[in-house]
Parts: sequence; structure tokens; C-alpha cells
Amino acid sequence: MQDQLKIGLAPLARTTFDIPLAEQVTAQVRARLYEAGFALIGPETLVTDLESTRQVAAHLAEAAPDLVLAFQATFADSTMIQALAEAAPAPLLLWAVPEARTGGRLRLNSFCGINLGGHALKRSGQRFDYIYAAPDAPGVLDKITALAQAGRARRRLHAARIGRVGENPEGFEPCKLDAPSLVERFGVEVVQFTLDEVFERVLQVPDDQIDALLQAWQGQVAGLPAMDQPALRKTVGTYIVLRDLAAEHALAAWAVRCWPEFFTKLGCAACGAMSMLTNDLMPCSCEADVNGAITQLLLQWISGSQVFGTDMVAFEVEENLGVLWHCGKAPLAMADPAFEARATIHSNRRLPLLLEFPLKPGRVTFARLSESGGDRAYRLVIGGGEMVRAPLPFSGTSGVLRFDRGAQAALDTVMNEGLEHHIELTYGDYLPALTALAQMLEIPVVHL
Repeated sequence: MQDQLKIGLAPLARTTFDIPLAEQVTAQVRARLYEAGFALIGPETLVTDLESTRQVAAHLAEAAPDLVLAFQATFADSTMIQALAEAAPAPLLLWAVPEARTGGRLRLNSFCGINLGGHALKRSGQRFDYIYAAPDAPGVLDKITALAQAGRARRRLHAARIGRVGENPEGFEPCKLDAPSLVERFGVEVVQFTLDEVFERVLQVPDDQIDALLQAWQGQVAGLPAMDQPALRKTVGTYIVLRDLAAEHALAAWAVRCWPEFFTKLGCAACGAMSMLTNDLMPCSCEADVNGAITQLLLQWISGSQVFGTDMVAFEVEENLGVLWHCGKAPLAMADPAFEARATIHSNRRLPLLLEFPLKPGRVTFARLSESGGDRAYRLVIGGGEMVRAPLPFSGTSGVLRFDRGAQAALDTVMNEGLEHHIELTYGDYLPALTALAQMLEIPVVHL
């Protein structure tokens, strides 16, 4: 369920211009934003002087909106926009409206206001975006939505805590952790846990908690009674422990070393637990991939829905298709409704619990916070496509994707850019929000 996006609206004006017309246009803007489902924060009347602007900016700083919208109801000098920018806790959007040529008075002079303000912001090194359009113009609400989604994701990222269980497997460089860099660049804190402390807690989970959860899962996943029951119960216990640890330590996501120790020491697969946690909007990345978990969070915050961390395992260039797969950890919400999601065992380790189903058809967006550029530099890999209905490509959870940019272009980008083997995807089209987010984070974009 998507949280309501919060817009800090500051309608700026000077009393020497046509105030009744400015109030009329501002009311149209406010109505459009309300109709689109935004929560509005800020004054109900025009802001007409610098001191009032500073008071509005202070209020917005406390309210923490996802986007600050400086609506230039009339011309005003740059001091008012600069006051908003200095205190704004969110990305800043400048909005001016066109004015009809009447041969008479320039009643609003709205564009000149954002032109003057934009120059001042650029000159002082501050970021902003702009709209120059009437309130009912096509695309206006789409742009505001994308910027607000990106602003919310950036704000939440600065306070995110990721749980990491164990270390990345040897030879899995995409899953290496640079914790100081994540704190410095994004404000993300990684909380480390050992495999042994997690395993010890799993073995102590009360039977009644496991029984209750198993009963709930049986209504969602076929075939649970046929699984190795001691191993199955350990997977359920893993779900409970990771859920509880997340609550105890205020964690937003997990990066888990899911093999080999879950199989060789605990005697179960972590996949089923990670699938169900991800379905509950607690994203889980396998192979202790913290950057993957961060990407899952970003996509979840933008889309409001589940995110699957997966591998790209095949490219069928002539058909413009690719195959995405992971052992059995996709969230249930992504299952093709024409297929009954079922329990299964790991294809190599032969232990439960994994989920098995093909991904449902529909529009998808995929992304990856990447370190493939080297020199501790981050990039954001983004792309889109259409998940097509197809028979289950491989055991576990997998799907067939038609790339927007073509399978050959995607394959070339993966290899020529040396991208990570993990990619994260969600349903819907969120490329504008991801592009805006990359700009806010000041990292380059790689189009897949």
C-alpha cells in the first residue's frame, strides 16, 4: 500500500501584481494536487514577503515533506525562493504558469520569478527542478509525482538501517560491503550479525509460533505438508527470527548469506523465509548483498510494492527476451495468478523451503545501486520492460522479460559495463522517479 506523498506548497507572490488572479491560479493548483491524492503542507494563503517565507520554510523543515513546491503565483525576487531552499528538507520544485498575451498589463509575470530564483540557486550550487505549465497541463502531475517519490526515497535512505547476516561468499565481489562509504554517501547504516547468533535464535523459536505461521502459510503455498518437516520448521523459524531482529534493531531490510551454512549447519534453506519477509515489505537480498538490499528498499519506497532481487541468467537476443531467476525467493505478490504457488526444495542442496512459481505478466522497472564503475564510485542502473506470461523457465521463482531497449543492448551493457549479477525489480513504471533520484543523490545513471 503506497503511503500518501506529502507536498510542501509555498505560493509566492508580491502584492504589486494581480493578487485576485494569483489567488485564482493558486486555488487551481491546490485543487489539482488534492485531486491527485497528495497531502499538502503549508499556508492556505499567498506568501508575500520574506519574513513570511522564512516562517513557512521553518514549518516545512519540521513537517518533512517529500517535495517542496515553490509556486510562483506572481513575480517575486529571488530572496523568497532562496529562503525556501536554505531550509527545505526536501527537493525543491519551482513552478511558473504561462500568461496570455492581452496587449495590456503583465498581471503575474510568473516565469520571470522562477527564472530569477533559478539563477540564484544555480549560482549558489543548490539543486532544483522546474515546471512551466498551466495547472491542468498534461504531464504536470506525473512530474510532481516522480519528484516526490524520489524525494521520499532519498529522505528515507538517509535514516535506513540494513541488517547483514554473515559475509559475502568468496568470489562474489558484487556483494562486498563498503560500510564507511554507504554512511558517507547515503547515510545508510549496516548492522552486522553472525550466522551463529541467528542460527542459535532459530533453534530456540517456540513450537507454537512456528505452528501458527505454518498454518497461515498453508493457505498461500501448496505442498507444505510434503516437505521435510524438521527442515521446513527451521525455515519458518528463520522468518520469525529475522522479523523479530528487524523490529528490535529498527532494520528496514536484510542482506543474508544464504549459503552454504544455512544448508550445512542449520539444515534448511533461507529462501522461503526471505520470500515471505519480502512479501511483507521487509526486503531481503541473498548472498549478503547490501547494495542489493538498498536497491530493493529504494524501489519499494518509490513503488509502494514488493521488490524481487534476482539474477539475469539468459538472453534470447532474436526474441528480445531475457530470463530472470533466483532459487525460490521472489515475493508471493509477484506470482502469476494462473499458476498455483507451491513449496519446493533447493535444486542443488535438496532442502526446503523454496517457493516455486513464474512471475506474473505486466510492466516492470528494474534497478541496481552499482559499484561497477570502480574507485568507490556509485552509479544507478535502471531499465524497464514487460514481463510476459510464459511457462516456468527454471525451477524456483523466475520469469521471462522483454527489455525496452532490446535484449542485445541489455546484454552488451551488462558485460561492457561489468554490472553486478544481481538486479532488483518491481511492477510498474518508475523510471522518471529513479532518474530524479539519481540526480538528487548526484550519481550517474546507466540505462540497461
